[in-house]
Amino acid sequence: MYEEYYRFVQPPFSLTPDPRFLYRSESHDVALQQVWQAIRRKEGFIVLTGDIGTGKTTLCRTLLEQFDQTTFTALILNPFLSVEELLREVLLSFGVVSRDALKTGRLATASKHELIRTLHDFLLSLVPLHGSAVLIIDEAQHLSTDVLEEIRILSNLETNDQKLLQIVIVGQLNLLDVLHKSELRQLDQRISIRCSLKALSREEVEAYVTHRLWVARGSTSVSFTPKAFDLVHAVSDGVPRRINLLCDRALMVACEGQSNRITEEQVVGAAAQIGLEVPKGKIRGERSTGGAGTARRSGRSWLIAAAMVILALGGGTFYLVGNPLDLLEAVEMPVPRRLPVPLLPVPVVALAVPAGLFEVGPPPPVAGSFSVLVGTFESLREVEVRETALRAQRLPTYLIDVTVAPGDVRRRLLIGRYPSREDADAIRQKLDPTMNEARVIPGELESRRVVP
Repeated sequence: MYEEYYRFVQPPFSLTPDPRFLYRSESHDVALQQVWQAIRRKEGFIVLTGDIGTGKTTLCRTLLEQFDQTTFTALILNPFLSVEELLREVLLSFGVVSRDALKTGRLATASKHELIRTLHDFLLSLVPLHGSAVLIIDEAQHLSTDVLEEIRILSNLETNDQKLLQIVIVGQLNLLDVLHKSELRQLDQRISIRCSLKALSREEVEAYVTHRLWVARGSTSVSFTPKAFDLVHAVSDGVPRRINLLCDRALMVACEGQSNRITEEQVVGAAAQIGLEVPKGKIRGERSTGGAGTARRSGRSWLIAAAMVILALGGGTFYLVGNPLDLLEAVEMPVPRRLPVPLLPVPVVALAVPAGLFEVGPPPPVAGSFSVLVGTFESLREVEVRETALRAQRLPTYLIDVTVAPGDVRRRLLIGRYPSREDADAIRQKLDPTMNEARVIPGELESRRVVP
């Protein structure tokens, strides 16, 4: 199994909706914020749509994890229910009744009116406790008209000043057509927020794959070439579920060849295994121009290009004759793509490097620089929340995984790097008070197991 070969703690491309693997693309982040704000404002009725495989269920489970103990939640995954069955499932999910009580107790034969009254009494009991209730229904495009109408009635459960039940219905894009039917216009008019998930762009595909590899604790042992990322995006159309299938099979193919570098050839082989079509012109050598020339490039060109990059990174001086991209185009070099911001004065000659040439990864330590250590965390969600807040302030954040004990890998969040301790400390003093544990450390200490 490739998980063992690459030393993954867990499969990076499982199809299960695990919130830990949620990558917040632009559309996912906007949708999550809109739904969250609408729920906190008790706006009543919310609709989330997206094409097949765009991550709707994963987003829903992520949303559920963000609520505190004062919020009761119910997630309904089976849309093929009658009105009475839906009400019983809601009561069961909220913890109002047990499954045994539904099977053998009085509620097993209760009428719709009795079920609604029981739910209403429960919701009213939350008001003096300052509690709330959220109902999420997945695959809502399959709900019958009768059930949708009952959901509208449930959304009317309220006091004089607030809704008692927040309802989120989630479904594929045709859910919008269902809601536009004339017999459901009353429901359609009550929708306060409509948001939709979109497919990932080429850049988001690369960030998505890298994020899942990192969460699985294997990003340091396996990587994708830029051309492989191009092909993953082209074959999957940016749909996360297809990306997972494709990358999972690509890792299997690479593992069979004992390769830690996923190339476009391995992605092509993976696509063939799962029946996905590779668009014409997306495989190296099929391009209308430059394909033959690229194929004929010799090992000497690779050495020249490698030497130029080493000189550029090391501070050497050199002169280029002709177009440097002609030499670099055929090279896929295992060096970090996300280079550190050049905050330290380094005497180098700028080298034009095509976007996507290097692999995503944390920048290497820089001796003599200083960074702000925000913290070392076990919870990936806590890291994401803090990193999002810092990036909103346009601060240069980066992450490093640190092994504190065998099998215990934690994520370290840093800001930097800066040429002096004073510069780094000036940034530290501007941070939010919730990050009062942040401190300035030398760059060479950032990867240590314990930072003094």
